[in-house]
Amino acid sequence: MNSIKNLTENQWKPADALPQHIKDLLIPRSPAQPVNYMLAFLQIVSSLKFQKRTGWLDHDVPPLDTESIADHMYRMSIISMIAPPTNVNKDKCVKIAIVHDIAESLVGDITPYAGISKAEKHRREEETIHYLHDVIKPYNSDFAKELVELWFDYEEIRNTEARYVKDIDKFEMISTAYEYELRFGLKYNLDQFFNARSAVKTKEVGDLCDAILEKRAKLVAESKDKE
Repeated sequence: MNSIKNLTENQWKPADALPQHIKDLLIPRSPAQPVNYMLAFLQIVSSLKFQKRTGWLDHDVPPLDTESIADHMYRMSIISMIAPPTNVNKDKCVKIAIVHDIAESLVGDITPYAGISKAEKHRREEETIHYLHDVIKPYNSDFAKELVELWFDYEEIRNTEARYVKDIDKFEMISTAYEYELRFGLKYNLDQFFNARSAVKTKEVGDLCDAILEKRAKLVAESKDKE
């Protein structure tokens, strides 16, 4: 369900990315069947399990070894249970981590090299989060509202929890890049992913990043010694 299409900006709509079997679930019926909206929502979100993270593919990491968007969000959620200090609401961190990339279920994982402007990427994602709200609202209106609030928490860094999750996003990426180098050596040029350390603001997550970077420096040095 990858929706990065050859469309000019402002043409794209979330419904364009839906396969017909999901559209069929969203057809209004009498009597109303709210469960169909739940099933449609779950099938949309399911696509995150199969969509590979584009940044790794762009750097030639083999598709079979490339993490999915869901893989990334799941490990972020685990890190969110562990890394933040006790004065941070970890339950909220986990929720933000789980939903922060949920719009990519329809939008796709758009990188800066996809030929789509940053403003257009944000427009698509914001429109999609409201669309997902409308899909699930007939089944659970409270969750629909919370989904939107959590997404905007992350996008706008509206609270301390969002700040930590933003940093955890970078740390998870750095960790994945290091793990690819452990598995495949330095055959792929993943340097730019490690540069994300400069965007990390919180001490706890920064320390985790530094631990990875220290180990990575040793790996690079050992690789050069073998040349």
